[in-house]
Amino acid sequence: MPNDIFSALADPTRRRILEMLADNEEFSASQIHDQFEVSPQAISQHLKILLEAKLILVEKRAQQRIYRINTETMVEFEDWSRNMRRRWSRRLDTFEAVMKAEIAKAAKTPNDSEESQ
Repeated sequence: MPNDIFSALADPTRRRILEMLADNEEFSASQIHDQFEVSPQAISQHLKILLEAKLILVEKRAQQRIYRINTETMVEFEDWSRNMRRRWSRRLDTFEAVMKAEIAKAAKTPNDSEESQ
């Protein structure tokens, strides 16, 4: 069973469940199931994977299990994602600067075909 956030997010059904929970404070398992055309067992398996990845929390109320998004994990994931985006942007900025310098250098250098004429 995957307990990795990326593995959990790889499935479109699990992403949709997270989106539903992000739009609403909480849902019961049956309310979640009602939104999909798959068996309750399949939804239960998706919820289990999301729980193992700590993306959602569950609370038992009487005979129901109530699910909500785990904001702490989502904030950690967002922070990690933002950090990766900054790192990648720095690399792209460096690449852009090198390319501009190479283009400027090439523009200053006479073309070989012009020299041979």
